[in-house]
Amino acid sequence: MSASKKGYFDLSYLPIIFTLAWPTMLEELLSTAVQYIDTAMVGSLGTEATAAVGSTSTVSWLFISALSAFGVGFLAYISQARGRNEFGKAKRAVMQALIMVIIMGTLFTAVTLGLSGVIPVWMNVDPAIRQLASRYFFVSYLSMFPRTASMILGTVLRASGDTKTPMRINVSMNVINIVLNFFLINPTRTVNVLGLNIPVIGAGFGVLGAAAASALAYLFGGIMMTVSVFKHEEISPKGMPFRIDKEIMAPCLRTAVPNMLQRFGASLGYVVFGSLINALGGTATAAHTIANTVESGFYIPGFGMMTAAATLTGNYIGAGDDERLHKVTRMTILSELVLMTVTGSLLFIFAPNMVRIFSKDPEVIELCTTVLRMVACSEPFFGVSIVLEGMMQGAGETRFSFVVNILAMWIVRILGTYITTRLMGMSLVAAWACMIGHNMTMFLCYLIYYRTGKWAKPINEA
Repeated sequence: MSASKKGYFDLSYLPIIFTLAWPTMLEELLSTAVQYIDTAMVGSLGTEATAAVGSTSTVSWLFISALSAFGVGFLAYISQARGRNEFGKAKRAVMQALIMVIIMGTLFTAVTLGLSGVIPVWMNVDPAIRQLASRYFFVSYLSMFPRTASMILGTVLRASGDTKTPMRINVSMNVINIVLNFFLINPTRTVNVLGLNIPVIGAGFGVLGAAAASALAYLFGGIMMTVSVFKHEEISPKGMPFRIDKEIMAPCLRTAVPNMLQRFGASLGYVVFGSLINALGGTATAAHTIANTVESGFYIPGFGMMTAAATLTGNYIGAGDDERLHKVTRMTILSELVLMTVTGSLLFIFAPNMVRIFSKDPEVIELCTTVLRMVACSEPFFGVSIVLEGMMQGAGETRFSFVVNILAMWIVRILGTYITTRLMGMSLVAAWACMIGHNMTMFLCYLIYYRTGKWAKPINEA
């Protein structure tokens, strides 16, 4: 990768990078804000409620990440087809994405609802809250089908270069979630506003109210994503035959399946990791849940840049423009490094203040602050690995990511956590140290592979 005439880093690419990235960043920011509010609302019900919601969150990641992997296959195909100006193939790929939504949405709905009763047992959840955790999981995943549509079709829209529509829909989903939380979690009560006592109607469903609010928000999101795809002038599948198209589906699955196995294997690792954390007790579970929630707000730039990296990489590889590909990838990495250094510094400084939003328990606050300040130091490296993975997704290169993710997860994080917490009797701090080790391993492996340039080839040649 030779330097360009304008230098190794070409600042002229910043506008196009941020044009694609900022809607996703804003979307993630607002989504995280809602997650904060959601966690705070549930946290007001007590530590047991927080633990009941958080104890199955890693299983949720397992299903959601496996589904989102299919979107990656279509992202690579559609973005590269657009780069070659093959809009007919892009439309055919969108129809295949819709077929995949129907297949996987039906399958995953049956699986999640069917397993809702036993998942808390597998996760070593405290017997006192197992029933509540199970009911929360069941109600949340009544909306599995529209969740599937929202994830896969949202990725399809981003692959077309439209990051604003998914942003608008997700913002609307978040607003719906907050409003419904307000009315469904708490009972009918009197709220004092500027000295006036105003009666507010509430259902008083508690934790289940939060689950129902999420389910209804995803129902809205799934419907709106589907409508938006059909209305899109460039990629609308109207007129395309509703049948499996092997010419399109094969390369999409060739990209998606390794990514799905990667996400499934890594998410299964998160399940085991969460189980090891739950075994440390209710305080550790609550602290881990809150720390994950707080941290998620500080790597938002990573996922915004990941979207831009995947879309632009796919476009330039499809167009066969190596020079622009190299310039845009270098600038994306530099931008991400700067942004994540800033957010990591803010996380380190304001960790205790953020934690106090969600808990008043001194022990939980102290433990959360410790692990958050640890992970804050690794945020810039974690952010770069996210962007590098996005570039490889845009290229359709998911096999390398599969191997590296699985090995780093199970050897560094899981085995390390098992040894330190189960065999050596160490605390949540040791578990998060292993998590940081996992992230740093990913960063080094992705950086080395990126430098080889072997990943930058069209999806049909992969």
